Amino acid sequence: MNIKPISNRMYGFLVLYDMHTTYYHNVLDGIKDEDALKRLDTKANHIAWIAGSLLQERFELGNLMGLSLQQSADELFKHHQGIKEGEKYPSLKTYEEEWDRISPILREKLLNVSEEELDKVIYFPVEQMSFPLFEMVSFNTYREANCIGQIALWRRLLGYDAMKYM
Repeated sequence: MNIKPISNRMYGFLVLYDMHTTYYHNVLDGIKDEDALKRLDTKANHIAWIAGSLLQERFELGNLMGLSLQQSADELFKHHQGIKEGEKYPSLKTYEEEWDRISPILREKLLNVSEEELDKVIYFPVEQMSFPLFEMVSFNTYREANCIGQIALWRRLLGYDAMKYM
C-alpha cells in the first residue's frame, strides 16, 4: 500500500479540523431552533447564523479545493453575507446533517493536498481579495474555533449547560 505522507504544514490543521468537527455537534447539542434565532436585544449574530456560516465556509473551502458542492442555505451565506433580518434560517438539525456530509469529504481533500496546491494563490473577485490556499486553510481553522466559542457563549447566555468537550 502506498500511503502519501501528510504535509508538515497541514498536520496541526487536521488535528484542529477533527476537533472542530466534533465540537460543532457538541456546541449545538440540545439547543432549540427558536433559541438559535435569539439575539437578546443585541446586534450580535445569532446561533443559527453562526452555525450556518461555519457550514458555508467548509463547503467554500472544499470548492476551492476542487469540489462542487453547496449547502442548502447557500443563498443566505454566499460571498460572506452577514446576518439577514427576517430571513428563515434552516434548523440546526439540517446544518448538522450537512456538516456530516461535507466534513469527511473536505477532510480527505485536506489530507491529500499538495504543497503546490497550498501555495496556489486564490482570487476572490467579489470580495476583492487574494491569498494562497494555505492562508485560507489557516484562517478557516482560526475562524471555526472562534465561531464555536461564540456559540458556546450563546449557550450560557440562553441558559443552556456549557458545551461538552467529549
